[in-house]
Amino acid sequence: MTAKRRIIVRIAILTSAVFATVFALGAIAGVRINIASNSLPPGFYRIVPPGRGSDLLICPTGIAESVSIGRGYRPKGAGCGDGYAPLLKPISARYGDTVTVSSAGIAINGRLLSNSKQYAKDALGRPLPQVPAGMYPVLPGTVWVISSYNRFSFDSRYFGPIRLDERVVYANPLWLF
Repeated sequence: MTAKRRIIVRIAILTSAVFATVFALGAIAGVRINIASNSLPPGFYRIVPPGRGSDLLICPTGIAESVSIGRGYRPKGAGCGDGYAPLLKPISARYGDTVTVSSAGIAINGRLLSNSKQYAKDALGRPLPQVPAGMYPVLPGTVWVISSYNRFSFDSRYFGPIRLDERVVYANPLWLF
């Protein structure tokens, strides 16, 4: 076997071991890897009991589902009944908070979130749905998910609050890279 072939075989074995480890962590320990969503830092996220997480894995419905699939914001994959991977988003506002949508961005209880301005179009120039300017009390059973990590995130600034009785799973960051 040539040196080049040995290196290729070793890389293949290492890659297989990494994927097997990630699969085992997901199946056994409730750990998910984030390398696809730009709304939160890449890394490992642990699935936690309902209501205990700072982030949500969302299988969106309504306009969020149709736009995210139609535009390729969600890759094909397991996790949602529609054949696409869930969105991973940070929870920014919970019941009792007030969300203010303005041209400056999204404010929670009067505090403007960084990188939260709405854009009229996505990176490819396609129009985005808009949550109208105004004040929105966060109702029981809902949250707003807004990424201040990525100013171009497709999140509640475009589709409004998420109902917690929808397809959601809570998560917390475990190890970020």
